[in-house]
Parts: sequence; C-alpha cells; structure tokens
Amino acid sequence: MDTLYVILSIIAIIWITQNALRKERNQPPSPFPCVPIVGHLYLIKSPLYRALGKLSKRHGPVLMLQFGTRRALLVSSPAAVEECLTTNDVAFANRPHLLAGKHLGYDYTTLSWSSYNDHWRNLRRIASYELLSAHRLQTLNSIRAEEVCLLVKKVYQRAGTDGTVEMKSMFFELMLNVLMMMIAGKRYYGDSVAEVDEARRFKEIVEETFVLMETTNVSDYLPWWKWIGGRSLEKKMVSLKGKRNEFMQGLLDEHKRKLVEHKEKKQQNFIEILLMMQETEPEYYNDDVIKGLMQVLLSAGTDTSSGTMEWMLSHLLNNPEALKKAHAEIDRYVGDNRLINESDLPNLPYLRCIINETMRINPPGPLVFHESAKDCIVGGYYIPSGTMLLMNLWAMHNDPKNWEDPKKFKPERFVGLEGSRDGYKLMPFGAGRRRCPAENMAMRMVGLALGTLIQCFEWETTSDEMIDMTEGKGLTMPKAKPLVAKCRPRGKMAKLISQL
Repeated sequence: MDTLYVILSIIAIIWITQNALRKERNQPPSPFPCVPIVGHLYLIKSPLYRALGKLSKRHGPVLMLQFGTRRALLVSSPAAVEECLTTNDVAFANRPHLLAGKHLGYDYTTLSWSSYNDHWRNLRRIASYELLSAHRLQTLNSIRAEEVCLLVKKVYQRAGTDGTVEMKSMFFELMLNVLMMMIAGKRYYGDSVAEVDEARRFKEIVEETFVLMETTNVSDYLPWWKWIGGRSLEKKMVSLKGKRNEFMQGLLDEHKRKLVEHKEKKQQNFIEILLMMQETEPEYYNDDVIKGLMQVLLSAGTDTSSGTMEWMLSHLLNNPEALKKAHAEIDRYVGDNRLINESDLPNLPYLRCIINETMRINPPGPLVFHESAKDCIVGGYYIPSGTMLLMNLWAMHNDPKNWEDPKKFKPERFVGLEGSRDGYKLMPFGAGRRRCPAENMAMRMVGLALGTLIQCFEWETTSDEMIDMTEGKGLTMPKAKPLVAKCRPRGKMAKLISQL
C-alpha cells in the first residue's frame, strides 16, 4: 500500500510540475496523467484516429501529447488545421523521422519522407509537372481505360456462377496494374501476365510492404524498446528494403538496355521519362531518386484508391437510393451503347458527390503526420520546434459541429462543390505544401472504375443484412471484412460486356 502511495505521489508531482511548466510556456492542454517514460502511449488504441478523436472530444481540438520521447500536437478542428497549413505551413512542412522512413524511404530522401528543402521541392516539381500533370495523365488515359475494361470482364466472369464477387482484391489488383503499367509498362495481376516469376516476386514485395506499414513500431517513441523487442521489426524492414531495391533496380536496368538496344527515346511510361532526365542531369536524377519516386507512387496510390472504391461500393449497397440516382445519371448522360470514359466524369456531378461523401466518412488518410521545423504559435499556444503534428482528418470529417448528421451517407450535401475540398472541413488529400500530388489521378481512377461498375451491373448485398462497415487496422482505413457483393449485368450492357 505504501509503495502504491509513493508511485501515485510521484506521478502527481510530475504532472503538477509539467502542468506548471506548460502554463508558463503557454503550451496546449494535455490529458492527465502523463505517465513517466511512456507519456500518453497508454491511451493509444486501434484504430488510432478514433482513439485520438475521443481525446479531442473530451479535452479540446488542440492538445499536446507525449508519446514516449516524442512530443505531439494533436489538432482536430478546421480552424486549427487551417492555421497549421497556412500561417504555419513552412514551419510544419517536415515529416517526423520514423524508422520506416529510414529503411523504406531511402534514408528520408523520398517525396513522402524528405524534409522540406530544395531536394523535396525538386521531387515535388517532378511528380506534379512531369509525372502527374493533367497533360501527362491524358497521354496515359488508354492504360487506365484498358485496365478498367479488364476489371469489368473479370467481375462478369466471376459473377457467372452465383453472382457473388469479392471486390477488395479486385480493386487492389486494378490499382497495382494501373500504376505499374504507368510506371514501367508491365502488368503483374490477371491472365495476361507474361513474366510469371517476376510477377510473383512483385506480389510478395507488395504484401510484405503493407504488412510492415500497418505494424506500429514502438521504438519510434521508446528508442530503448529496440534493444528489448524491436529488433525483429527493423530486420524485416532492412530485408524488405533490399528486395524492393533489387526489384526496382531490375526494372530500371531493363529499360536502360532497351533504350540502348533500340536507340529510341520514347516517353511512354514514368521510367522512360525519368531516364531522359537522368541523361541530362545524371548526378541528381540518379537511380536511387528514380526508385524512390517509383516506390512512393506505388505505396501512396494503391491502398488509398482501392480502399476508397471498396468503401464507396459498400456505402452504395447500404444506400440503394443513392445507387439508383447514380444509375439514372449515367444512363441519362452516357447511355448503354458504350462504356464511360474519363471525359464523361465532369458531366456526372452526382457520382463526384458520392466519391466526396465516401472520402468524408472514410478518408483514405485519416491521420496526417507532419513535424515542426521551428517554433510557432497555433491557437494562441506556443509550439516548440521538433513537435510532431497529428491532424485528425477523420475526426473533422465526422464531427457534428462541421457536418449535419455526419454518420449518415448523404451525397447530396456536396451538390455544387466542384472539387474534392470544402475549405478545411473536407480535405481527403491534405492541404498546403505537402498536399497529395496524385489527387487528380486518384479522382479519375475512382470515378472511372466505380462509374463503369455502376453502369454495367446491378449490385446488391449477399443477404438481407447490410454490409458490415467496421474499420480494420492500418493507416489507410481498410475495411475489417472484405466486401463481397452480388451482381448481374444491366439490360443491354450484358452484350457490350460479353464483347470486351
């Protein structure tokens, strides 16, 4: 009993001291207690964005947390996020140095992990203007159209028996094929895979990457943990780094050989574009820079877009009236004698409303991580340099203060909104300097793929029960249970689909 009294007394003294210092420095409020050594890590549960959302609801939209040795600023209101990404955009333009960035981000030099500096600005320029510009995306339009046609064909074939189709893997494979075709001109999933062994290696790397990225690395917050139980995770990251590097280098070397053999300076995919840059500035556009860009596009573009598609179709199955409206809009504008193409998307406003409402309820990146490079002020509070910034987009997107009936799927709330942002209340692709450069491509792919599936098939649940909308583990908000649905071709579309 005496020991317990001493421990509680020590905790109380530490809290009183920390609270006094925080008030003296005018730092944000902090939940009690902040336990010695672990800080507020004891409050963390999965999914993280929900646990942090509860903290904000209880203590306020601007909080200072202590995750082991790391200080973290948690913001969960549009006003606070806007202040971080406008007034303090440069101050918060860095990323925290986590172990994944060291081993899977080429020692913090890739677009996702690099600090805000000249190197990052050049990578951003390449991604925005050379690889993901509207012009470049338009030149690669046929790749995305072909892959969506293959998706429709696959759904049609698998639904041929009892009409039941598992969609999670289909969406994921669609995005991987689209991105690898755009990056390297190769498809690794489906019946038309030419290099089977290479495809197998690629699939293993992809699966291993997402397993590791979903694993919380405790030593990022408690450095001494790696000497107790964190070494195995780091060893797995080092091993994966070697596999990814070897695979990407093989693709680069293959394209280099083709350029020498054929003496053709084609620019039909991203690798060819980047190799042209390497010829003019070999020291800067070295192989590691190119491989880093390739890996960022793959990692950031697959799970997020495929997850949004799965959530979107799940919401439509649970809200058949919205599905009927989408059918009617597509029938009215596109008809049933051809498939949707990307140029149709601006003329399908309700489809865009469905996408926005899906990303409001289930943002592809529910938590956005930045880090302060210098001292600044947020919400009137002093924020020291080196503070990790956590912006809880999920909490803002689902806050009744920002949205009427936030739990209700209501696409109509976005009628009249042109883009995918509504101030700082809705920002599924982030904002500020580090806003996602692939937003245009993601919106095209999600709109084209789901629009085509809506156009081609009648969809329904596999039973009288609604689709389970429970969220699984991971930073990109996956569904806990993969979506399984029933479908059948719609009217005249059956003949068109059978000819694909």
